[in-house]
Amino acid sequence: MKRLWAPWRIKYIRNAKLKKCIFCENKKFIILKTKYSLAALNIFPYNNGHIMVAPYRHKKDFSQLTDTEILDLFKTLNKTKALLDKILKPDGYNIGANLSRAAGAGIPGHLHIHIVPRFNGDTNFMPVLGDTKVISQSLDELYKQLKHAKSKTA
Repeated sequence: MKRLWAPWRIKYIRNAKLKKCIFCENKKFIILKTKYSLAALNIFPYNNGHIMVAPYRHKKDFSQLTDTEILDLFKTLNKTKALLDKILKPDGYNIGANLSRAAGAGIPGHLHIHIVPRFNGDTNFMPVLGDTKVISQSLDELYKQLKHAKSKTA
């Protein structure tokens, strides 16, 4: 059995057991806030720059949001993507939502959209042979860069 020492995950595990909502409890790494939604860095990213965009209201499906909330959510997604374009300059994106636990939603009661920047060559031998993903930048550093870029566009 392969083991990866990851002591930083204990905070996530404890929060999951307490069933706290990461969007409501998270006070750190929030990139954008609007009247109806927010964008925050994923603290357990699939790739560098992985951000989640969520409405404030706890709803599990797009159909439960008002038209105003949906428009705001997607405008927030576009603004967030523009910040990532400016700072990380990725070659592409995976953007999507997992609706229900069966579809892979880690927080099935609070709809959110993942924005995952992708880079040519971001899949190397580590995930293929070592079953380990290397994230190349700290969350703190990326957060500072994104907030700085946001302040210049505001």
